[in-house]
Amino acid sequence: MSLAIGAMLLAAATPAGAHQVTVQHPSGPVQADYRGTVQVEHRQLGTVAPGGRPSTLRCAWTAHLSVDRAATRGQDASFSRSFVRNDVASGSRPGWCSTNRDAIARDVAARVGDTGRHLALAAGEDRPILDAELDRLPPARSTS
Repeated sequence: MSLAIGAMLLAAATPAGAHQVTVQHPSGPVQADYRGTVQVEHRQLGTVAPGGRPSTLRCAWTAHLSVDRAATRGQDASFSRSFVRNDVASGSRPGWCSTNRDAIARDVAARVGDTGRHLALAAGEDRPILDAELDRLPPARSTS
C-alpha cells in the first residue's frame, strides 16, 4: 500500500539583512530602509513504497523573500509597506521534509546566495510604488 503525500509547510523565517536607499524627490529627500527575511515553504510529494520497491517521496522547497520597507522624509512624513518577492530559489531533496530540514537550509543558503542583492532588486521593484507614495506627499515644511 502506498501513501500519497501533498502537505505544505512553512518553515521559520531567516533574516536576510537590510538595504538603504535615499530618494531625491521634489517634496524632499526620503530615506527608505528595506529589511528582509527568507521564508521557506516545504511541500511533501510522492509516495512511500512497500519493502523492495523504490519510493518516490520528495521534499520540494521554495524560498520567498519577505520585505518590509520603512520610508521617512525628515521628521514630518513616514510610511511603510510589506511585500514578498516570490520564488527567489527552489529545489527538492529525496525523503521526508521533516528529516531534511538542515540539508534544505544549506541548499536554500547556497541557492539564494547574496541576500543583499535580492533586497536591492526588491527595492528596485518597489521604486514605482514608492514614487507614487511620494507624489502624494505635500511639500516638505521649511525649518527656517
